[in-house]
Amino acid sequence: MSENYKSVFDIIGPVMVGPSSSHTAGAVMIGQVAHKLFLAPLKKITVAYYESFAQTHQGHGTDYAIVAGILGMQTDDLRVPNAVELARDQGIEVIFKEMPGNSPIKHPNTAIITLENEFKKITVAGCSIGGGTIEIRKLEIDGQTFTPLGPLPIMLCWGVKDIPKSIKKSLDQGNVKIRKAVAPVKLKEDYLCEFDLDKIPHQNILEQIKAVSKNLICL
Repeated sequence: MSENYKSVFDIIGPVMVGPSSSHTAGAVMIGQVAHKLFLAPLKKITVAYYESFAQTHQGHGTDYAIVAGILGMQTDDLRVPNAVELARDQGIEVIFKEMPGNSPIKHPNTAIITLENEFKKITVAGCSIGGGTIEIRKLEIDGQTFTPLGPLPIMLCWGVKDIPKSIKKSLDQGNVKIRKAVAPVKLKEDYLCEFDLDKIPHQNILEQIKAVSKNLICL
């Protein structure tokens, strides 16, 4: 079992609306990451596809799957096939682009999602590696670029100018290994640091970390 697949269920794939775990369920999960990060009224969705995704996104349901994730749906939500229409009914502009050439994050199942409104813009570059498992290999938030290792979970902490020892201590208490830590980066109005972890911290550990940061998101 590799680090990308934590259990046999990651290989079999999730309970889902089909047709494909890689092109549909994985796409929902990439969209869910963008949903968790944006957290604001949404005006425009742009999805750029590369390689296999660019060739098959319409036939494999990738379009509606990604938008479903962006709207906060789960892989087994029966509304998933109608997600594009639901988004447009909410006044959200939805654009799909088939990009030439190789994936900039070096995987054939690549989608780069940009979400924006009048005041906010984020970009999530993700790939579906099989069985509904995804990797997030690039994030752009407030004009700053982060390059996680890929495998989830990824933890983002706002409001700390350096990495407090208390965060590392809390993760140690929860037996969570830091695979990579990025020193806080200055955004427009705040600081943001990124951690690649080997597993999702227990809720009580996340609460400890929230106490020393303005905001916390675990992807």
